[in-house]
Amino acid sequence: MDLMNSMAASAAGMKVQGTRLRVIAENLANANSTAPSPGDMPYRRKVVLFQNALDKEMQTDLVKVKKIDVDRSDFQRRWDPGHPSADADGYVLLPNVNSLVESMDMREAQRSYEANLNTLDATRQMIMRTVDLLRSN
Repeated sequence: MDLMNSMAASAAGMKVQGTRLRVIAENLANANSTAPSPGDMPYRRKVVLFQNALDKEMQTDLVKVKKIDVDRSDFQRRWDPGHPSADADGYVLLPNVNSLVESMDMREAQRSYEANLNTLDATRQMIMRTVDLLRSN
């Protein structure tokens, strides 16, 4: 049963990191977008919030996505009076997305996903070896 709990925990970790990678990709895709018109808000960076959740059937804690929230930090401002989205002072609001931060978050999510995948694979191999040993007896 412990091996099955290990597999469930790893699978849950892979699922949340997959969600995190999707949100990061969305942030990067919108990093250079602007508001559609003056006075409108540009794209706001999204972040994934995690939580522990008890799986009552397995009696083990699993990680889950609590929610996908928005980053409330300030938008970037660029002076570009000729831009269609520029305000009366000539400034254009840009998303609060920092591509360097998103790249670092992506690397962290990728490594966490791979660690969970390796754990899942190692657990599967242990189960298969156990089954093989039981069959040979």
